[in-house]
Amino acid sequence: MNATQQSLASVVIVDYGLGNLRSVTRGLERAGADVEITDDVEAFAAADGVVLPGVGAFREGVENADPLREDLLEVAESGTPLFGICLGMQMLLTTSEEGENDGESAVQGLDLIPGTNVRFAEGQKVPHMGWNELNVERDHPLVEGVDGEYAYFVHSYYAMPDDDDATVATTDYEREFPSIVANEAGNVFGTQFHPEKSGETGLQILRNFVEICAEE
Repeated sequence: MNATQQSLASVVIVDYGLGNLRSVTRGLERAGADVEITDDVEAFAAADGVVLPGVGAFREGVENADPLREDLLEVAESGTPLFGICLGMQMLLTTSEEGENDGESAVQGLDLIPGTNVRFAEGQKVPHMGWNELNVERDHPLVEGVDGEYAYFVHSYYAMPDDDDATVATTDYEREFPSIVANEAGNVFGTQFHPEKSGETGLQILRNFVEICAEE
């Protein structure tokens, strides 16, 4: 970012060993953020907003992020915006069917948005991959200007929040599933799709996120 561009907000991307951090960083910088990739918990507290990225399996994600669990919960409790992307969004929920295989006990997510992640039905092509439409169900500053737009998805599980009000937007893939969720306070939210791979729609969402951070 050159000196003439004023950063709108400082954003930390949580580095816990999973996620395409480079493309998320580039997207956020384009949206006007000053971005730091770190696992330094002091940086979490100092930032205007925190992004939890993620690709891969729920169990691995939760286990990798476990040393940072308390610090991520503190971010949420302090009112700082916490934005989960793809697996990062699923980790905001309580648990996942993906963590229950092999007879092991369910792996606990962050439980910031109570609910579980379930696999698409038998016979459905997984992963759900490619561009699909966002249908905004309720107001939230993250979805300003994206109703009916298309975003890029790659996933085999989807979130089922306990509270219907947690669903901000839905997407249809042989069944309707929540593609954007948020907690009751509104400062913890996530997208099942990858905004950093979703062209203009994704950039709009990242801009919205940076604006939310700037207002904090």
